[in-house]
Amino acid sequence: MLKYLTYDIVFQEFPDEVTLAINLSCCPNHCKGCHSAILCEDVGTLLDENALFSLIDKYDGGITCVALMGGDNDPLLVSKLLLSVKERYCGRLKTGWYSGKQKIPDNITLEVFDYIKLGPYKEECGAIKEKTTNQRFYKVEDNTLKDLTYKFWKQ
Repeated sequence: MLKYLTYDIVFQEFPDEVTLAINLSCCPNHCKGCHSAILCEDVGTLLDENALFSLIDKYDGGITCVALMGGDNDPLLVSKLLLSVKERYCGRLKTGWYSGKQKIPDNITLEVFDYIKLGPYKEECGAIKEKTTNQRFYKVEDNTLKDLTYKFWKQ
């Protein structure tokens, strides 16, 4: 089961995209120094296909990407929901997932995603905008991961 607490239109989390970012709760990772620690709690509204499509339809035509921020408590459902976005919107909306895990679960296929951010927040390494970060941001191309983390770094 997935729940969302908040959502917003964002421009930085997925470079070159206007993204509807949906912040999921029930995070099992409990990263020290997390900027959204409330997302570790069991709070928010159930996120099913109807709720997801309702959020997307509010901004349809103004967004290029839909992203689930979290969902490590149920990665199969993350995958299923983003697949339904691809199908319903005929592939015209890109999909992304921010996971706090170090790697993609074995039972998840890459075809569902256009972007994936992996890695827990480690205070000593810094956020993704720091060159010292342990987190990685990938674009999925031809079922492989292309590292685009550098796009977050100041030039």
